[in-house]
Amino acid sequence: MRKVKIKNTDLEIAPINFGGNVFGWTLDEKESFDILDAFVAEGFNFVDTADTYSWWVNGVGGQSETIIGKWMKLRNNRENIVIATKVGSETKEHAIDISKKHILKSVDESLQRLGTDHIDLYYTHFDDQVTPIEETLSAYDEIIKAGKVRHIAASNLSPERLIESFEVAEQNNLPKYVALQPHYNLMERSTFEKDYAPLVEKYNLSTFSYWSLAAGFLTGKYRSEADLSKSARGEGVRKYLNADGLNVLSALDKIALKYHTQPATIALAWLLANPLITAPIVSATSNNQLKTLFDAPKIALDQEDLAFLNLISK
Repeated sequence: MRKVKIKNTDLEIAPINFGGNVFGWTLDEKESFDILDAFVAEGFNFVDTADTYSWWVNGVGGQSETIIGKWMKLRNNRENIVIATKVGSETKEHAIDISKKHILKSVDESLQRLGTDHIDLYYTHFDDQVTPIEETLSAYDEIIKAGKVRHIAASNLSPERLIESFEVAEQNNLPKYVALQPHYNLMERSTFEKDYAPLVEKYNLSTFSYWSLAAGFLTGKYRSEADLSKSARGEGVRKYLNADGLNVLSALDKIALKYHTQPATIALAWLLANPLITAPIVSATSNNQLKTLFDAPKIALDQEDLAFLNLISK
């Protein structure tokens, strides 16, 4: 498996990032272990989670980190896995919070659940818009110096706050974000391409796109209203069930046929063809779905395929 470096770090990853939001939500502990085993057996090593997954199930979250921690302990493979987790998102107990106090408390709780002494990549998950950036970055500085976190990254920050984070870091000799996790896929292009891509280039960031398959829409399993009841996440794709969405699915079907693969694999290959995307984040709940992930890095879409997908998804 070809490995790529996360920019400005010594972390090497295979080019698919497994999305751990399914652990303890749509997968129980044993099913999660099976999926993780299959993922690493194929040469992949990068797992993404958050301290609050899946808070919508139990109000507080923590299940995903706990499952990953138990799995790493049982398999004794912590040194082979690159772990990304996040801080700051809401639960039933607290609002979005990136204050120093919340970060210092949360990082210790994450480390305990993950059963590890360090987090490879620690994200600002959401921005509360009120905590001064210097306060957030100084909290990160403290936990990096303590060896609890190796590098920091940003997820749902506005372009303005992202820019300001780099300015504040530069002025105060504080840690800088090394990666961005934006919402980006064939159905959701404009915000990333217009607002974030220039910043990714300017600050030399690695990029890990989330909802890479548009909440499952780009797998092609939702093609009518009746299909929405097929999974717990079905309602989330209702907005794509229109002429534009169905045109994208039709294009994916056509190209998938050419490469003898699945539409989801082509949607991921389209992301991987973008030099700004380091590794798409994607989940799987079955071996069949895992195969669509495994196949994506093996497919090099030609210029004609890319032009066709770019046009149809514009």
